[in-house]
Amino acid sequence: MGETDARLRPTGGIDDPPIRDAATAIVLRDAATTPRVLMGQRGAGAAFMPNKVVFPGGAVDPVDATVPLACPLAAACAARLQAEAAPAMADALAAAAIRELWEETGLILGRPGAWPGPAPKGWRGFAASGHLPSPEGFHFIFRAITPPGRPRRFDARFFLVEAEALASDPDDFSRAEDELSQLQWIPLAEVRRFDLPFITEVVLAEVAQLIRGGLPPASVPFFDNRAPVSKFQRLA
Repeated sequence: MGETDARLRPTGGIDDPPIRDAATAIVLRDAATTPRVLMGQRGAGAAFMPNKVVFPGGAVDPVDATVPLACPLAAACAARLQAEAAPAMADALAAAAIRELWEETGLILGRPGAWPGPAPKGWRGFAASGHLPSPEGFHFIFRAITPPGRPRRFDARFFLVEAEALASDPDDFSRAEDELSQLQWIPLAEVRRFDLPFITEVVLAEVAQLIRGGLPPASVPFFDNRAPVSKFQRLA
């Protein structure tokens, strides 16, 4: 998960770190037959969720709001993302999910195209692949804020996208950085035998339900931990 600066929010207590916007990419493969999701293991020395098996994702970089997207987000997806954020944050969250997927797995969610100018730091490798980042097929399916008392706190939005949207070989992780190890497509039926964060287990249950019920979701679960007392909501 990226360690760069992002928009700061009030914390749940005076000793808590700031809450940073973050985005996660849940890439789904073979949804109609044997559904699998792309996951990897965080390092033992990671400050946040060490050793846990997670989806690719991380904090929003300020430059994520400036990169050119190959297409706009679906209207319903953008509207839900903007419910408590500035309009530009919707595109920044989608871009961050695409960037984190690229950095942590080497996979490309993009369309062939030339950038209008030099790519900013963090995006240069992606731009060199000859693609513009594309949120085509993105579904905003979950939001969760890290509870107080954790060493790092994130306001994470989870995007589900099918592997058919990838512009690269889904089994080629050769361009991945070393933030996640043991990258693999894990069958949903087997994923709970891995060491997962609690919130990841909850999100996976939502993914399984969406596979059965269809997309886009009718509403988006939101675990709101901004205050000491947790609240569960559904974003319409």
